Amino acid sequence: MSRSSLRRLSPTGTGKMAETALGDARTDGFEWPSPPERIPDWAFEEACQWKGLDDLDLLAKAEEACGRSVEIVTLPLPISIWGLHVARGERARIYLNGLLPEIWKRFAVFHEIYHLVHHTRGEDFWSGTATPMTSFEYQADMFAWAAVFDEWTEGGSW
Repeated sequence: MSRSSLRRLSPTGTGKMAETALGDARTDGFEWPSPPERIPDWAFEEACQWKGLDDLDLLAKAEEACGRSVEIVTLPLPISIWGLHVARGERARIYLNGLLPEIWKRFAVFHEIYHLVHHTRGEDFWSGTATPMTSFEYQADMFAWAAVFDEWTEGGSW
């Protein structure tokens, strides 16, 4: 399960609205992260082949890249979960939080695709190694930021 870039607003009980990175007020409880100060070159290089794909092409590319049949399911999830993936055998499923605006759904799907393609051994395996899990989350986040960066800066569909 992926939890990076997920922050929950503390309940204030005052009915105050949360300010998003886009400047509009929201009452949904999500807090949107700002883009990193620097996105590594490797992330842009890797993301360039994924940018601008529609949902069908994105799914086909994900299946080709990870060698599995991939299904993307969007449904309401707790605000602490933007997305997660489950992979077993030749199949994988990415769950996206349907409460997210479109730009953040795309961010979450790219984040999970990165895990499917590059972290194929799963959390159980990697958590038993000397490699910190935060490094995998950082990599997936940087890839996701690079993949949505043009949409983000152009005021895309969120």
